[in-house]
Amino acid sequence: MQKSVRYNEGHALYLAFLARKEGTKRGFLSKKAAEASRWHEKWFALYQNVLFYFEGEQSGRPAGMYLLEGCSCERTPAPPRTSAGPAGARDALDKQYYFTVLFGHEGQKPLELRCEEEQAGKEWMEAIHQASYADILIEREVLMQKYIHLVQIVETEKIAANQLRHQLEDQDTEIERLKSEIVALNKTKERMRPYHSHQEDEDPDIKKIKKVQSFMRGWLCRRKWKTIVQDYICSPHAESMRKRNQIVFTMVEAETEYVHQLYILVNGFLRPLRMAASSKKPPISHDDVSSIFLNSETIMFLHEIFHQGLKARLANWPTLVLADLFDILLPMLNIYQEFVRNHQYSLQVLANCKQNRDFDKLLKQYEANPACEGRMLETFLTYPMFQIPRYIITLHELLAHTPHEHVERKSLEFAKSKLEELSRVMHDEVSDTENIRKNLAIERMIVEGCDILLDTSQTFIRQGSLIQVPSVERGKLSKVRLGSLSLKKEGERQCFLFTKHFLICTRSSGGKLHLLKTGGVLSLIQCTLIEEPDASDDDSKGSGHMFGHLDFKIVVEPPDAAPFTVVLLAPSRQEKAAWMSDISQCVDNIRCNGLMTIVFEENSKVTVPHMIKSDARLHKDDTDICFSKTLNSCKVPQIRYASVERLLERLTDLRFLSIDFLNTFLHTYRIFTTATVVLAKLSDIYKRPFTSIPVRSLELFFATSPNNRGEHMVDGKSPRLCRKFSSPPPLAVSRTSSPVRARKLSLTSSLNARIGALDLTTSSCSSSPTTHSPTASPPPHTAVLESSPADRAGDSTELSPCRSPSTPRHLRYRQPGGQAADSSHCSVSPASAFAIATAAAGHGSPPGFNNTERTCDKEFIIRRTATNRVLNVLRHWVSKHAQDFELNNELKMNVLNLLEEVLRDPDLLPQERKATANILRALSQDDQDDIHLKLEDIIQMTDCPKAECFETLSAMELAEQITLLDHVVFRSIPYEEFLGQGWMKLDKNERTPYIMKTSQHFNEMSNLVASQIMNYADISSRANAIEKWVAVADICRCLHNYNGVLEITAALNRSAIYRLKKTWAKVSKQTKALMDKLQKTVSSEGRFKNLRETLKNCNPPAVPYLGMYLTDLAFIEEGTPNFTEEGLVNFSKMRMISHIIREIRQFQQTAYRIDQQPKVIQYLLDKALIIDEDTLYELSLKIEPRLPA
Repeated sequence: MQKSVRYNEGHALYLAFLARKEGTKRGFLSKKAAEASRWHEKWFALYQNVLFYFEGEQSGRPAGMYLLEGCSCERTPAPPRTSAGPAGARDALDKQYYFTVLFGHEGQKPLELRCEEEQAGKEWMEAIHQASYADILIEREVLMQKYIHLVQIVETEKIAANQLRHQLEDQDTEIERLKSEIVALNKTKERMRPYHSHQEDEDPDIKKIKKVQSFMRGWLCRRKWKTIVQDYICSPHAESMRKRNQIVFTMVEAETEYVHQLYILVNGFLRPLRMAASSKKPPISHDDVSSIFLNSETIMFLHEIFHQGLKARLANWPTLVLADLFDILLPMLNIYQEFVRNHQYSLQVLANCKQNRDFDKLLKQYEANPACEGRMLETFLTYPMFQIPRYIITLHELLAHTPHEHVERKSLEFAKSKLEELSRVMHDEVSDTENIRKNLAIERMIVEGCDILLDTSQTFIRQGSLIQVPSVERGKLSKVRLGSLSLKKEGERQCFLFTKHFLICTRSSGGKLHLLKTGGVLSLIQCTLIEEPDASDDDSKGSGHMFGHLDFKIVVEPPDAAPFTVVLLAPSRQEKAAWMSDISQCVDNIRCNGLMTIVFEENSKVTVPHMIKSDARLHKDDTDICFSKTLNSCKVPQIRYASVERLLERLTDLRFLSIDFLNTFLHTYRIFTTATVVLAKLSDIYKRPFTSIPVRSLELFFATSPNNRGEHMVDGKSPRLCRKFSSPPPLAVSRTSSPVRARKLSLTSSLNARIGALDLTTSSCSSSPTTHSPTASPPPHTAVLESSPADRAGDSTELSPCRSPSTPRHLRYRQPGGQAADSSHCSVSPASAFAIATAAAGHGSPPGFNNTERTCDKEFIIRRTATNRVLNVLRHWVSKHAQDFELNNELKMNVLNLLEEVLRDPDLLPQERKATANILRALSQDDQDDIHLKLEDIIQMTDCPKAECFETLSAMELAEQITLLDHVVFRSIPYEEFLGQGWMKLDKNERTPYIMKTSQHFNEMSNLVASQIMNYADISSRANAIEKWVAVADICRCLHNYNGVLEITAALNRSAIYRLKKTWAKVSKQTKALMDKLQKTVSSEGRFKNLRETLKNCNPPAVPYLGMYLTDLAFIEEGTPNFTEEGLVNFSKMRMISHIIREIRQFQQTAYRIDQQPKVIQYLLDKALIIDEDTLYELSLKIEPRLPA
């Protein structure tokens, strides 16, 4: 049995006496008894942290006591009252103040109290809170953290003191040794003294001669030493050491500034917000504080220790040894991974918390601290992001000025390599989560949600606005016009393309997205893209004329529902070509990968990803290539560095083609190669696939028969090793002779059933090939490939109605039904299946052939695959990078010659011939977008006879025409001008003329706004002009023209206008609040953080601020080189540049549907209305003179 706790009753009575006499708070309170609803009035007295209660005010002995240390006090609502009793009594009870004292330890019931008045209750709660010592406990925790930090510093100093003690001991030993040598020398001197006394009797002339000789020897020695010193001072080694010391001094200053920034972040924001989170009404939770600041406090402690070490090293100048400091620092820098990985999320949490007014007010109070120097919290949170790159740059500069024989050369090189490895890991983690965040942002915009976007392998490709054309019965398109307002409004869809799915959404009036109930989520593996309607199809022909050939179709054949067709209408031919290129690329990749998975799993137990990973050159570093840990869309590690030859090899590798790699290569190839070299590589792959394609790429097709592969590669005289075009192209098979219009490879059924034959679904010849109706379409036919004996015998000379003229004779197509096919007999080889998928034709080679037929089959497949890959790259190049051919006529002619040569290939498959013709047609078009306004048209509009004046134009007209002009100027910039920072060079007008025109247009529009306001002499007219321009800026914001918003706000913030206090006093409060909102949207704070977030959530068409992207590109160009020290291309840098260019082109490609008004445009472009800056300021001083001092 546990004994009761003893305590000194006399001492307790003495404390009770002091509480009655000198208590902090005394008075009557009602205490709730153990029963449910019993309250007893007691007299309470509070002394220090002990609360006594007595039966009455005159009682000398306490009835009980409570220790309040560590407790908390909070108000509780009044308990519900029964209806019994008089009304006055109930009102009196309701007015009473209830509060509860909660004790921190278990086993202690809470103390429930009440008082008659609310003011008395608040005073009791405040007194109890002070008696709980909560503030002292928090301060104790802070002091404990400081104590731990100081203990670490003391331990470091102890180690340094021990080292110093050892050095002193060594020096004492050295002193003793030197003393012994001095004693020995003195003894020698004593022995030599008689000899010197004898020399004192020498002749005085001889003494003078010796003195002169001694003087000359000393002068010569000093001169020689001075020469040596001067030579060293002027030597490269001394210059290198001076620069090295300067770098070290600069690094110490930067580290001091960085530690100061971290100190402000922790002590000025983190710790006060932690205290605020522990208050009664917290404006922010502890979880949000942790999410915003992450491990910044730990980073501060680490760098304080590192900074102390640097200052200690400076005390030993000129001997500056830093390698051991970096050896200590390197293992601890892994804490930056957590900070960098979650930095974007922390900024999002901070933005969400700012929606709380109390938190925003508190944060502005912290930011007003003089130590912050006007910087926001986001700025301080960004500083740690640049620390690791700064260390790398510093070490790189140190190594550049550190001799190879220097004692710490190897240590510094090791530290630099470790930091670069850490930087790569951090960069890979950030880039890996960037796509996930993009998908989640789109998923949050969709009201119903979208589960497929939660797949981490789903990569975002593009988004934009398309018009969905409605369809009626029998697959006939409704006769609607392209310019119909109802079609534009009701049929407009927001479309999102990912690597595996295509989303079609509608946008509500509130800006939210809704997936279509039918056909909102299209799985690309079930889709067939119809690029050009067939000329013989009356319906397709009519729709082509009706829509100006801007429509394309997606045929969807779900396995558990009837097939249907989605007809989409693009705003321009260029955008249609871009959409079709991306969609077809995704479909080709999915089908190719899926088919390879099916076929190779049937022949072996190794899956395709494992098979690709078996090639070490695809994912392991080599002398000419280096990979990162991030996977691309083909599930292969992304390239970090590579030689030009390896990049061209990856571009034409037959095993896979990554969309992100292809986009990055075509955007940035000018930096490391030329278009002629790229086209020559494609031409070699097409003409000589066996000699141009690397052996490791061909191993995929010969995995089952390596002996045959060796024979092909050795036999250089084979007629199939190169292409010959002695015969004219075969005639195309007419539609009446072939009941099969198109063949689509079914991957899902084969994957589940694991059968040997390949299923080919075909559509009926009587129905439209692009429009399927549940009632009109017949059930799909299933066909298998087999080898016909008659074909092998060669006695069939008539064309099969189901076979192309270019199909090898031993390949036949038959309808199943008469007899069941043996699975072992009908299984298709991996190479044949690969050719079917990549060439989009139903031709295959079953096993069971003799060696000659199998050899022909594999050679045919490789040539078809190489052709398909070349056409795929050319289609992407021509459709999405047409500017390359508009500016380089020689390149255009070479591509046309290559395509014409492809068309002369007698073995060309029908689908390849159609794709080649489409590329030729797109490349031969002189004007891709006749409907769009050109920059030259704008210049010609200034010749209009009469322009409107500012008073007669509405804000809507001005905003629309400003948006139209800004977008035309913005979309005219070719993407090659974004490479190489040409806008910052001396010859920028020649290298980047369109970027300079965009900058000039921005300045002219801003000058026009300022000049128009200053033209008015009276205050009211100027105030009205300001309000009108702010309204124009707000309409530009609604039109997503953020460049126009910045043009107007920049004009209003000019000193000539901003100083007009009397004019601004006449401007309404609503206009001022609206202007503050617009300025916050386009503010440059945090690298245009608000503008980036706005652009991320808006859909094209839009006009972003070009300077934001130019700043990003300049940061990338200056921070990382184009080539490594080994001469490899920095492809990670190319990927970052391509990402920015893709975002720019996304906004360039989608045009506004705004009608041009020549008179308004002529007013906006009238340079006679513009007043120069000096004249503007003089007018401002004349309107409102300076006040006397």
